[in-house]
Amino acid sequence: METQETMKDMEKELEESYKMMGDGEHDTDTLLAWQKIMELYEAKADLTVTITGIVNKGAIALVEGIRGFIPVSRLSLERVEDLNAWLGKEIRVRIITADQEKDKLVLSAREILREERDAARQLKISEIQVGSVFTGRVDSIQPYGAFVDLGDGISGLVHISQISTERIKHPSAVLQEGQEVQVKVIGRQDGKLKLSMRALMEDKKKEEEEKVVIPKAEAIGTSMGDLLKNLKF
Repeated sequence: METQETMKDMEKELEESYKMMGDGEHDTDTLLAWQKIMELYEAKADLTVTITGIVNKGAIALVEGIRGFIPVSRLSLERVEDLNAWLGKEIRVRIITADQEKDKLVLSAREILREERDAARQLKISEIQVGSVFTGRVDSIQPYGAFVDLGDGISGLVHISQISTERIKHPSAVLQEGQEVQVKVIGRQDGKLKLSMRALMEDKKKEEEEKVVIPKAEAIGTSMGDLLKNLKF
């Protein structure tokens, strides 16, 4: 006698068949594609995509066959002047919005580029020796000090106490934006350079003092021998 198959026995097979049928709105391939996209989104994975289209205010690239939108502001860290020049380019992106119900997939290259830029900057900063002297330009002035651009994407802070050997109430009393200055690296803190103008002034003063030759005691004034040698008794 054959055992009659119940719905519970068929549960696994039914579940698999539903997957093959889709959800009534999306076919199976689309559902599987979105499942993969959600995994990539949650993992914050970096993806390599090719820009296949240009639209108003952005570009189009496919992820698992799903159309993704890259806003123009998220293509690069620099201002994008000509979107058409990006057509066909291969770039690395990260998923920042994934909404299957609204069929909305938004991608961005900016986060990856920013992380790479910051990592390169930190490497350069780590290679700079304390005591190094640079010529830079004052980038901005704040009540607590001035930020100096050293070039090559590197900058540092000259605290107000390190601007002058004299006490000043505000950095603008000595500095102005765009001014070229010489600074000395006096330390690093939280991956940032600590700079000083005062240290260079003090170094210069010390060098000048060391150049002053103090004569020996016997060479000072006229000796008793010099006074007596020409006298006749």
